[in-house]
Formats: sequence, structure tokens, C-alpha cells
Amino acid sequence: MNKKKIINDPVYGFISIPSALVYDVISHPYFQRLRYIKQLGMTHLVYPGALHTRFHHALGAMHLMGLAVEILRSKGHHITEGEEEAAILAILLHDIGHGPFSHALEHSLVTGIRHEDISMKLMQELNDHFEGKLTHAIEIFNGTYPKKFLHQLISGQLDLDRMDYLNRDSFFTGVSEGVISFDRIIKMFNVFDDDLVIEEKGIYSIEKFLIARRLMYWQVYLHKTVIAGEMILVKLLERAKDLSARGEDLFAAPSLNHFLKHNINEKNFFSQQENLTHFTNLDDQDIYAAVKVWVQHPDKILSTLCKMLTSRNLYKVEMSNQRTDEDRIAFLKAAVVDLLDITDEEAKYFVFADSIQNRAYNAGVGNIKILMKNNDIVDIAKASDLSNLESLQKTVEKYILCYPRGI
Repeated sequence: MNKKKIINDPVYGFISIPSALVYDVISHPYFQRLRYIKQLGMTHLVYPGALHTRFHHALGAMHLMGLAVEILRSKGHHITEGEEEAAILAILLHDIGHGPFSHALEHSLVTGIRHEDISMKLMQELNDHFEGKLTHAIEIFNGTYPKKFLHQLISGQLDLDRMDYLNRDSFFTGVSEGVISFDRIIKMFNVFDDDLVIEEKGIYSIEKFLIARRLMYWQVYLHKTVIAGEMILVKLLERAKDLSARGEDLFAAPSLNHFLKHNINEKNFFSQQENLTHFTNLDDQDIYAAVKVWVQHPDKILSTLCKMLTSRNLYKVEMSNQRTDEDRIAFLKAAVVDLLDITDEEAKYFVFADSIQNRAYNAGVGNIKILMKNNDIVDIAKASDLSNLESLQKTVEKYILCYPRGI
């Protein structure tokens, strides 16, 4: 059977599956599940085209890894075929631990568990299934493989994961500010002292990449309507979990029901295999099917939140540089209590404050290093003549206030 298939990708054109093992990993149910998990969660509520999946993104990142290895080899760096396959598998599986609407899920159904840890666990399971053929891929993913630069291609300030999602998310949302010259950046890759570096003539492409990342955060990932959609999902799942804890039987697919009924946290998630089995059964469709049924639920809080989401009558979100005044929150809560005829305690589902952060470049973690013509290595923040690159290192925190429209 020919396993060297060609896939038509809307962003890069034709991309090929490089080996039989990669084909078999892609065919595994753990990976196929990503077809049913949207890359951008609730973003389609603002940008209707943002319906691409984590499956798309993983294949795109795999393609970029193939290009990067080819460029580094052409510059005289020795990467064996086995190392190339391992690096391709590592980037392919980097997001395998994401759940449906993962940011909402990580705040409600499974608390305190990072998707990276679930990815690691699933990679180990796949390694057992494929009789140890993913061992080097796991070492590269972990950063324990001797060639450090291979890990930096997967996880760093300028990794292929970010390069694909910026490109892909801007393509599907139509937000042109996110478009980056990924092919030029990859052509500027080099390795110096086992570190991934960018040749000096690539500085401007890197500047554009960092600015694109910052703009995409404010315009897409942290858009206030996207936040409103995610927050409603968090709150309705919290309510569903609360009702389940009181012994109520809610309509839900068996795997969703497992997470509603049990209090699953970091400590007990990995200790029982059934948690992982249920987790890998969950996708966006389970959540949406439940929400559509819960619209009719007798619990007023749950049904109201589900109606708000399905009819896109989302929270009003105010974003500012200052924390919201406590008196204002109390006033809005009192208004919601009157409007919906609920208790003061229940008002927390409809009126609450939170905060969001955006940092385009974290100079302390996996710095972007520029290889100057004289072979000096300089951090991008120093090498760049762009004054606002310094400001991209700062974490910008904004405070948000959510409450129902019409109060």
C-alpha cells in the first residue's frame, strides 16, 4: 500500500506525507480526533471562516519542519533521515493533547492540567503502540535529544508551530496583519553552537513576525467577542458540573458525562487510564450537542447560558487598563438578580471580572538569536533597529468585565 500520500493544503498547496510511519501515526484515532477540534475555538463567532481544525494545523507544521530540515542540510548541518522523521513526528504530535475548546475546557472540566502534559502522555502511549519507534521524537519534543536545535524548531520564540498557526489563522480569518514570510524566515535558519539562529539578513522578516503575532493576539485570539463566547462556555460547563455534583443527570455523551460527574485534576488525571480514554473520545461535537439539548433544561442558569451561546447573544465585554470598580460589579450583579430572578450567589455566572495578557516576545525564554555577518550572536531585541521591539517584550495586561447585554 502506498503510504506516501499527497495532501492538498489551502495554505501551502500540495504537501506530502514523508514516510510510512508518519502515515500510520496520522491514521491513528488519537490523531484523527483532531479533525473534529477547531483550531480557534470560538473565533468563528467573529470571523466566520475560522473553522479550520487542529488536524490542518498539525499537518501544516509537519510540512514546515520538512522545509526547515532541507534548508539546514543545504547549509552543511548533518541531520540523519531518522532524525528528520523524529523531528517531523514531534511537531506533528505537539498538539495532540488538546481537548475541544481547550482553553475553556482547561478552566472548567479538567482543572490545572496542561495540554502539553496530555500530549506527552499520548505520545508515550503511541510509542508503545508503534513498538518504540517514537522514542527519538519524544526526546526531541522534551528537549533531551543531543541536537538542541531540533527541539527549538518545535518549541521556542520562533518555532514552526507559531509560524504555521499565524499563517493559517490569518488565512482562515482573513486578517491580513497575521501574514508572515514563513518561507523567507525558514530560508534564513542556521545552526551555531547547536543553537537555532537567524542569519542577519532575516532581521526584518523576524520583526514582521513578532509584530504580526502581537496584532493577531489583539485582533483575533483576544478579540472581546471571542472572549465573550469562551467565557459563556466556561460558565455553562461550570454550571453543568455543579448540577452533576448535586446528583443531577444531564444529557451528555458518555465521555463528557465522565468529566461532569468526576472532579478530575492534575493529580488524579494521569493515575487512571479511563480518564485518558474518555479524554481522547471528546471533541467539539460532544460539547455542542450537549449545549443544544441543555437549552431546554429546567435549571434557569444552565438554560439561559446555553441560549445565550446558541443564539449568539453573548456577554457584553468591557476591556480596560484598570481593574473594574467593585461597586460597579455589585451594581451589575444586583441588576442581573432582578432581571433574571436569581440569587446573589447565582449572579456570578453572569457578572464577573477577569484579566488577559499579551506578550509577543519573551526575551528570557528561548531568545531569538541573530547570527551577524562577523559570526557574533546578538539577541533580536538588540540587533533590531525597531524601537517598539523593546515594547513587545512587555506583558500587556488588560482587565475585562463581562455582563449580559440589556442591563
